Amino acid sequence: MADPRGFLEIAKQEAVKRPIGERVKDWNEVYSHQPAQQRADEVSDQARRCMDCGIPFCHSGTAGCPLGNLIPEWNDLVRRGRWDAASDRLHATNNFPEFTGRVCPAPCESACVLSISERETGGSVTIKRVEQTIADLAWDQGSIVPQPPTITTGKIVAVVGSGPAGLAAAQQLTRAGHDVTVYERDDRLGGLLRYGIPEFKLEKSVLDQRLMQMRAEGTHFVTDCEVGIDFTVEQLRAKYDAVVLAVGALRARDNTAVEGRELDGIHLAMEHLVPSNKECEGDGPTSISAKDKHVVIIGGGDTGADCLGTAHRQGAASVTQLDYNRALPDARDDSTSPWPSWPLVLRTSPAHAEGGVVRHQVAVQRFLGDANGRVRAMVLAEVEVQRDADGRRIITPVGEEVELPCDLALFAIGFEGVEHSPLLDDYDLSLTRRGSLSCGPDWQTTAPGVFVCGDAHRGASLVVWAIAEGRSAAHGVDAYLTGRSDLPSPVHPTALPLAVV
Repeated sequence: MADPRGFLEIAKQEAVKRPIGERVKDWNEVYSHQPAQQRADEVSDQARRCMDCGIPFCHSGTAGCPLGNLIPEWNDLVRRGRWDAASDRLHATNNFPEFTGRVCPAPCESACVLSISERETGGSVTIKRVEQTIADLAWDQGSIVPQPPTITTGKIVAVVGSGPAGLAAAQQLTRAGHDVTVYERDDRLGGLLRYGIPEFKLEKSVLDQRLMQMRAEGTHFVTDCEVGIDFTVEQLRAKYDAVVLAVGALRARDNTAVEGRELDGIHLAMEHLVPSNKECEGDGPTSISAKDKHVVIIGGGDTGADCLGTAHRQGAASVTQLDYNRALPDARDDSTSPWPSWPLVLRTSPAHAEGGVVRHQVAVQRFLGDANGRVRAMVLAEVEVQRDADGRRIITPVGEEVELPCDLALFAIGFEGVEHSPLLDDYDLSLTRRGSLSCGPDWQTTAPGVFVCGDAHRGASLVVWAIAEGRSAAHGVDAYLTGRSDLPSPVHPTALPLAVV
């Protein structure tokens, strides 16, 4: 049984971050590198805090982990020093725990029973830290090895997109014995894991080691190929027995109505993050650098925080992040976000501790340019956010206007859905009102033999949801090709999380 006094005797301890003055000078991950044994000892103590609750909400798909990770089980195995068994139990539900252990916001921790009353309990179990440590130690010790299929079905599957959903679907289908090829339009694999998430949050060597395992298992990869253009739908139909669309939701939201939006120096967030990540890959200097510039980031979410940390490392003169929402409280308010739902609280990333200013309840009114057509400033106003009868946001200026210096403006205000492409047209697939692709309970779209998963299906969401949907879509494809499937299916296509981020 679990240690009944663990949370009383052991204080919650997060992973130690590197000093700010050190980490902003490089692109390495922000957390300190600890010797393996020291890290194992610390995390074993943290795992003692898990109570193995009778109803473990941490791995409930509606509030905690959509993958259904068996969190109390691998916590107990870590507590007892059985790291190999913990890795097996973790990988039974999650193809890529080294990804989620780094970039997932951990709805499991918000749903932990110890988070009901943090003053009395000391806070939730550090589930995310335990997860990452299990995966990293397993890689270091060589216990994660290729798992090639023991049978072959003779069926051939194409996966379009190499983000977390596509990779999860591909690995599951390869291990089930199908011949799987993943197509990626970029020059390298990984989707937003590669080019959307900065190196300081996810070093790409972590991604590359998993891709090596997948290649050794038999998954094929093709890069620099946009399906629908370089490889047509007619060719897909002729060659493949099934197709999985894991193309993401990369159509970025913009605000072209703002006066001065056309000025040079105003970009979408991904126009900044992608070339920065390519520079880290060795492709030469970024085309959009924040060096010595006054940077303003429009948007208060994770993408905005990624731009913030990137601007710090590029040597920005100043960075300001704008959020039209009010500042949230530091602690859970049970009247608006009762446990175990995702709490509406103020969240900061390590990038916020590195510098910059966050301004709440403000919005850009217009951009001002210089004689050369470059942005030199923006005009802000305090705003009030309300919703109309249909739930649409109405942002109303209520305060005086203020001019803010700005040499580089970045829109990080979310994504509108799947990008329009010949691929969708040729399959006669239409987007929903939310900009996503719909599917039936078997994850199959209206085009026979064509399946969808990840952000392309649910809209821009979390890596953990992408992996869960990729695993579930693989179950649907396997059943479609063979008549039945033993592959796990952690989520249903209609599943909506209480923890919306």
